[in-house]
Amino acid sequence: MLRRNPQSTFVPGAYVFPGGQVDPADAEPAILARTTGIDPADADARVGFAGAARFWIAAVRESFEEAGVLVARRRSDGTLLDTSAVDHAALAADRVRLLRAETDLPAVLDAHDALLDLGALVPFGRWITPVGAPKRFDTWFFVAPAPAGHVYEHDDDEMVASEWVHPEAALDRARAGDIELIYPTIRSLLVMRRYPSAAAFLDAARERWLRPDALRVMDPGQGWQLDLTTDDERRADDAASGFVLRMGSEPVALGAEGA
Repeated sequence: MLRRNPQSTFVPGAYVFPGGQVDPADAEPAILARTTGIDPADADARVGFAGAARFWIAAVRESFEEAGVLVARRRSDGTLLDTSAVDHAALAADRVRLLRAETDLPAVLDAHDALLDLGALVPFGRWITPVGAPKRFDTWFFVAPAPAGHVYEHDDDEMVASEWVHPEAALDRARAGDIELIYPTIRSLLVMRRYPSAAAFLDAARERWLRPDALRVMDPGQGWQLDLTTDDERRADDAASGFVLRMGSEPVALGAEGA
């Protein structure tokens, strides 16, 4: 998880997952030609609108920019871009150049004989910022296995801290007031904590996404999440979380921005 810069205009100081805005370049043919693992037409059909692959691409790009992890495969043989010590240094240097706008993502991929591994990403949720927030976003969340040998470090600009943390530990720390979490992050962690390992969670997410009606409504017009919990489990999460209360049909996340 990453901590947003306290000077940000949107959820300042909150602990979040890597991610950010879709750029126009994320839909350009130059980057689409450097992807593998999903059919753009199938992605459009699954999420219900044209150009959906740009959300997958933005998720991978932003994770590289903000956290230094590039979810990719070798173009030459299809193997994962797990990096050696030499590759690690070169990839880290290219990340800095990308952040400084001294290069672009297609050039970085070509330099490392790589294609973005969009097939590694499983859609996990969609959240729309509530009316009245300083900025509003229509955001897709994805989950993916973490490749070895990458930087996994915040960019020290938009993000000012980074760490690996167990979902239950993140929730405990937020309850104690040590970190701040926003409502979609809380919802994600409440599901993730139910699994004994990252592999088990990813397997369940991938299997559910491939079946019909994969996303369930969490909050009408505002939140959808991969259907991995029953109604009883969701109510139990609400009651036990220490965050989520229900007032009528509207959810309230205690102590969390953007609830």
